[in-house]
Amino acid sequence: MFPERFANLPPYAFPRLRALLDPHSAGGPVVHMTIGEPRHAFPAWIADILSREIAGFGVYPPNEGTPELRSAISAWIARRYGVAVDPETQVMAANGTREALYNACMALVPEAVKGLRSVILMPNPFYQVYMIGAISVAAEPHFVPATQQTGHLPDYESLSPAVLNRTAAAYICSPANPQGAVASRDYWHRLITLAERYDFRIFADECYSEIYRGETAPVGALQVAQEMGADPERVVVFHSLSKRSNLPGLRAGFIAGGPKSIAATKQLRAYSGAPIPLPLQRVAEALWADEAHVVENRRLYGEKYRVADEIFREVNSYQGPEAGFFLWLPVEDGESAALKAWRETGVRVLPGAYLSQQDATGENPGKGYIRVAMVAPKDEMQDGLIRLRNSLYK
Repeated sequence: MFPERFANLPPYAFPRLRALLDPHSAGGPVVHMTIGEPRHAFPAWIADILSREIAGFGVYPPNEGTPELRSAISAWIARRYGVAVDPETQVMAANGTREALYNACMALVPEAVKGLRSVILMPNPFYQVYMIGAISVAAEPHFVPATQQTGHLPDYESLSPAVLNRTAAAYICSPANPQGAVASRDYWHRLITLAERYDFRIFADECYSEIYRGETAPVGALQVAQEMGADPERVVVFHSLSKRSNLPGLRAGFIAGGPKSIAATKQLRAYSGAPIPLPLQRVAEALWADEAHVVENRRLYGEKYRVADEIFREVNSYQGPEAGFFLWLPVEDGESAALKAWRETGVRVLPGAYLSQQDATGENPGKGYIRVAMVAPKDEMQDGLIRLRNSLYK
């Protein structure tokens, strides 16, 4: 016997990709550009912290994060967004954003809204944990297209009152995965206004917030909510050291929001969550306090943006990302393009349809795209992009 609610899950993106590509031989030296796994160097000084704190593996760590870690996170939020959050009541540590995004859904989404089945809004394409979070709480996942016509962000204002009146939460990713679009201050203002009108929470996935072009950092949900004087419980934000500090294996992130939201999430996590090992919490404390390595990381991605723009400058349909480290490249059909690139060049990319769901008309908004991760060393990435261009756009 297995739960029926999980019986019809689509195959996960990467096993699906292996089934598509692996029966075929690579057409050249293999370049992996599918997974958003940062490969820039992380700070060397974390080894000293781990060595000094190694005895911490011998004790149970605090589930919600050490006081020092929560203080470091609160201080970073204040520096980055100009928002004061109480480290005791408004912040908790998590094993990266995926665990946090899931547990927040479990802790904060009610079984029903106005006596009807809850709805959770999410962009389409989307990070897959949004969907499984909704299914796990027996809510209806409602996929809202995030296409070129909508600025690659979901237009939640276009939804009917019948949907919005049942909405318990809305996921939003800014900078967006996979498109690299950034929600403007006006976008956040309109979304928060909508959430206030229909009384739902916003789950703001901001894990790519520190990788962006130019000098202007993406505006954050918390700072706009504060500027508006919105209900502190309206917005819950999620951040991670995976992309910011090139440490996806550290599994260290955080949730911040209103005291009631954080208290409910802490309560659930006390029963079901796995705390970050204490030595890793000590590393995270130092990382949130240091910006020098983040500035260098952003410089390296800036070089990669310029390389990508130059390689694809004669491709009329090319649109470089505002932020993040993915290219969202338009093609006729993502699966066919990914297979063609693999068989002709050895470059592995992800069909956009694997990150999307069909809408009510049967259309998949990711079908005409491939996602390309710019995480490899610059020379390797450049070689892979040139091969892609020559295979798919000549």
